[in-house]
Amino acid sequence: MKLYPALLLTVFSLWAIAQDRHPSATISFTLDFPGANPSHYQLSVGDNGQGSYRSDGQLDQQSEPADPAPLQFTLSEEVRSQIFDLAQRAHYFTGKVDSGRKNIANTGAKTLSYQDEHRNTKATYNYSPVASVQQLTSIFQGLSTALEFGRRLSYFHKYEKLALEEDLKRMEELQREGSLGDVQAVASVLNEIANDSSVINVTRARARRLLAGEKR
Repeated sequence: MKLYPALLLTVFSLWAIAQDRHPSATISFTLDFPGANPSHYQLSVGDNGQGSYRSDGQLDQQSEPADPAPLQFTLSEEVRSQIFDLAQRAHYFTGKVDSGRKNIANTGAKTLSYQDEHRNTKATYNYSPVASVQQLTSIFQGLSTALEFGRRLSYFHKYEKLALEEDLKRMEELQREGSLGDVQAVASVLNEIANDSSVINVTRARARRLLAGEKR
Protein backbone atom coordinates (compact mmCIF):
# COMPACT_ATOMS: atom_id res chain seq x y z
CA MET A 1 0.00 0.00 0.00
CA LYS A 2 1.36 3.41 -1.01
CA LEU A 3 1.28 6.42 1.28
CA TYR A 4 0.78 9.61 -0.66
CA PRO A 5 3.11 12.55 0.15
CA ALA A 6 0.29 14.57 1.73
CA LEU A 7 -0.56 11.69 4.06
CA LEU A 8 3.08 11.21 4.97
CA LEU A 9 3.34 14.91 5.78
CA THR A 10 0.24 14.69 7.99
CA VAL A 11 1.61 11.68 9.85
CA PHE A 12 4.94 13.41 10.41
CA SER A 13 3.21 16.59 11.59
CA LEU A 14 1.13 14.68 14.13
CA TRP A 15 4.24 12.89 15.36
CA ALA A 16 6.07 16.23 15.74
CA ILE A 17 3.15 17.71 17.68
CA ALA A 18 3.09 14.69 19.99
CA GLN A 19 6.83 15.05 20.61
CA ASP A 20 6.38 18.73 21.40
CA ARG A 21 3.57 18.07 23.88
CA HIS A 22 5.27 15.17 25.61
CA PRO A 23 8.80 16.01 26.77
CA SER A 24 11.47 13.35 26.53
CA ALA A 25 13.21 14.71 29.63
CA THR A 26 11.95 16.50 32.75
CA ILE A 27 13.74 18.40 35.50
CA SER A 28 11.97 19.13 38.78
CA PHE A 29 12.81 21.35 41.74
CA THR A 30 11.09 21.11 45.12
CA LEU A 31 11.55 23.40 48.11
CA ASP A 32 10.23 22.82 51.63
CA PHE A 33 10.86 25.72 54.00
CA PRO A 34 8.42 25.97 56.95
CA GLY A 35 7.58 29.56 57.85
CA ALA A 36 8.19 30.92 54.36
CA ASN A 37 5.48 31.92 51.88
CA PRO A 38 5.20 29.61 50.07
CA SER A 39 6.48 26.98 52.50
CA HIS A 40 6.30 24.29 49.82
CA TYR A 41 6.48 24.41 46.05
CA GLN A 42 7.39 22.19 43.14
CA LEU A 43 8.43 23.17 39.63
CA SER A 44 8.65 20.71 36.75
CA VAL A 45 10.11 21.69 33.38
CA GLY A 46 10.16 19.59 30.22
CA ASP A 47 12.77 19.82 27.48
CA ASN A 48 9.99 21.16 25.25
CA GLY A 49 9.85 24.31 27.42
CA GLN A 50 6.50 23.48 29.03
CA GLY A 51 6.29 23.54 32.80
CA SER A 52 3.97 23.19 35.78
CA TYR A 53 4.05 24.78 39.22
CA ARG A 54 2.38 23.83 42.50
CA SER A 55 2.66 25.75 45.75
CA ASP A 56 0.90 26.52 49.01
CA GLY A 57 1.55 30.24 48.57
CA GLN A 58 -0.90 32.73 50.07
CA LEU A 59 -1.93 36.19 48.86
CA ASP A 60 -1.48 37.39 52.46
CA GLN A 61 -1.32 35.95 55.97
CA GLN A 62 -5.12 35.80 56.26
CA SER A 63 -5.81 34.09 52.94
CA GLU A 64 -6.14 30.40 52.23
CA PRO A 65 -3.29 28.49 50.56
CA ALA A 66 -3.23 28.58 46.77
CA ASP A 67 -5.38 26.30 44.65
CA PRO A 68 -3.59 22.92 44.58
CA ALA A 69 -4.20 22.63 40.83
CA PRO A 70 -0.88 23.19 39.03
CA LEU A 71 -0.18 26.36 37.07
CA GLN A 72 0.96 25.66 33.52
CA PHE A 73 3.57 27.91 31.92
CA THR A 74 6.02 28.19 29.05
CA LEU A 75 9.68 29.08 29.44
CA SER A 76 11.75 31.22 27.12
CA GLU A 77 14.15 29.21 24.98
CA GLU A 78 17.11 30.88 26.70
CA VAL A 79 16.07 29.75 30.19
CA ARG A 80 14.96 26.29 29.00
CA SER A 81 18.38 25.77 27.43
CA GLN A 82 20.18 27.03 30.55
CA ILE A 83 18.29 24.62 32.80
CA PHE A 84 19.09 21.52 30.76
CA ASP A 85 22.68 22.58 30.14
CA LEU A 86 23.25 23.12 33.87
CA ALA A 87 21.66 19.76 34.69
CA GLN A 88 24.16 18.09 32.35
CA ARG A 89 27.05 19.97 33.96
CA ALA A 90 25.76 18.82 37.36
CA HIS A 91 25.94 15.20 36.09
CA TYR A 92 22.17 14.96 36.42
CA PHE A 93 22.42 15.27 40.22
CA THR A 94 24.38 12.10 40.81
CA GLY A 95 27.27 12.05 43.27
CA LYS A 96 27.71 14.44 46.19
CA VAL A 97 25.51 17.52 45.87
CA ASP A 98 24.95 18.72 49.46
CA SER A 99 27.88 20.36 51.23
CA GLY A 100 27.29 18.24 54.33
CA ARG A 101 28.27 21.16 56.53
CA LYS A 102 26.26 21.64 59.72
CA ASN A 103 27.25 25.28 60.39
CA ILE A 104 25.32 26.67 57.41
CA ALA A 105 21.96 28.37 57.96
CA ASN A 106 18.93 26.32 56.96
CA THR A 107 17.44 27.79 53.79
CA GLY A 108 15.00 24.97 53.16
CA ALA A 109 15.20 21.39 51.95
CA LYS A 110 15.71 21.46 48.20
CA THR A 111 15.42 18.54 45.79
CA LEU A 112 16.50 18.49 42.16
CA SER A 113 15.48 15.54 40.01
CA TYR A 114 16.05 14.51 36.41
CA GLN A 115 14.12 11.94 34.43
CA ASP A 116 14.35 10.65 30.88
CA GLU A 117 14.22 7.21 29.28
CA HIS A 118 17.73 6.40 30.52
CA ARG A 119 17.97 8.20 33.88
CA ASN A 120 15.91 8.78 36.99
CA THR A 121 18.10 10.64 39.47
CA LYS A 122 17.66 13.14 42.27
CA ALA A 123 19.53 14.89 45.06
CA THR A 124 18.35 16.67 48.20
CA TYR A 125 20.38 19.46 49.77
CA ASN A 126 20.32 22.56 51.95
CA TYR A 127 23.38 24.17 50.41
CA SER A 128 25.46 22.87 47.53
CA PRO A 129 29.02 23.93 46.66
CA VAL A 130 28.46 22.69 43.08
CA ALA A 131 28.33 25.80 40.87
CA SER A 132 25.83 24.38 38.37
CA VAL A 133 23.50 23.33 41.20
CA GLN A 134 23.75 26.80 42.72
CA GLN A 135 22.79 28.34 39.37
CA LEU A 136 19.86 25.95 38.92
CA THR A 137 18.67 26.74 42.43
CA SER A 138 18.75 30.45 41.64
CA ILE A 139 16.86 29.96 38.36
CA PHE A 140 14.12 27.85 39.96
CA GLN A 141 13.74 30.15 42.95
CA GLY A 142 13.44 33.10 40.57
CA LEU A 143 10.80 31.20 38.60
CA SER A 144 8.84 30.56 41.78
CA THR A 145 8.97 34.29 42.56
CA ALA A 146 7.67 35.17 39.09
CA LEU A 147 4.91 32.55 39.23
CA GLU A 148 3.76 33.65 42.69
CA PHE A 149 3.50 37.19 41.32
CA GLY A 150 1.62 35.79 38.34
CA ARG A 151 -0.89 34.11 40.64
CA ARG A 152 -1.41 37.36 42.55
CA LEU A 153 -1.74 39.40 39.37
CA SER A 154 -4.42 37.05 38.03
CA TYR A 155 -6.41 37.45 41.24
CA PHE A 156 -6.02 41.23 41.43
CA HIS A 157 -6.84 41.67 37.75
CA LYS A 158 -10.19 39.97 38.36
CA TYR A 159 -11.10 41.39 41.74
CA GLU A 160 -8.91 44.35 42.75
CA LYS A 161 -7.34 46.15 39.77
CA LEU A 162 -5.90 49.00 41.83
CA ALA A 163 -3.75 46.48 43.73
CA LEU A 164 -1.91 45.56 40.52
CA GLU A 165 0.28 48.65 40.63
CA GLU A 166 2.17 47.72 43.81
CA ASP A 167 2.98 44.19 42.65
CA LEU A 168 4.05 45.28 39.17
CA LYS A 169 6.29 47.97 40.65
CA ARG A 170 7.95 45.37 42.87
CA MET A 171 8.36 43.05 39.88
CA GLU A 172 10.16 45.80 37.97
CA GLU A 173 12.51 46.30 40.92
CA LEU A 174 13.29 42.58 41.04
CA GLN A 175 13.77 42.45 37.28
CA ARG A 176 16.35 45.24 37.50
CA GLU A 177 18.12 43.28 40.25
CA GLY A 178 18.07 40.13 38.12
CA SER A 179 16.14 38.09 40.68
CA LEU A 180 12.64 38.00 39.20
CA GLY A 181 12.99 34.90 37.04
CA ASP A 182 11.81 34.22 33.51
CA VAL A 183 9.03 36.72 32.77
CA GLN A 184 7.94 34.53 29.85
CA ALA A 185 6.41 32.21 32.46
CA VAL A 186 3.84 34.90 33.38
CA ALA A 187 3.59 36.57 29.97
CA SER A 188 -0.09 35.67 29.52
CA VAL A 189 -1.33 37.59 32.57
CA LEU A 190 1.01 40.51 31.84
CA ASN A 191 -0.40 40.71 28.32
CA GLU A 192 -3.95 40.67 29.69
CA ILE A 193 -3.15 43.59 31.99
CA ALA A 194 -1.26 45.53 29.30
CA ASN A 195 -4.20 45.21 26.89
CA ASP A 196 -6.99 45.97 29.39
CA SER A 197 -8.29 49.53 28.94
CA SER A 198 -10.02 49.34 32.34
CA VAL A 199 -6.59 49.23 34.04
CA ILE A 200 -4.90 52.59 34.66
CA ASN A 201 -2.28 53.56 32.08
CA VAL A 202 0.71 53.65 34.44
CA THR A 203 -0.03 50.06 35.48
CA ARG A 204 -0.45 48.91 31.88
CA ALA A 205 2.87 50.56 31.05
CA ARG A 206 4.62 48.61 33.81
CA ALA A 207 3.25 45.35 32.42
CA ARG A 208 4.56 46.29 28.96
CA ARG A 209 8.00 47.14 30.32
CA LEU A 210 8.20 43.82 32.12
CA LEU A 211 7.30 41.99 28.94
CA ALA A 212 9.92 43.93 27.01
CA GLY A 213 12.52 43.18 29.67
CA GLU A 214 13.42 46.83 30.05
CA LYS A 215 15.85 47.70 32.86
CA ARG A 216 14.88 51.05 34.32
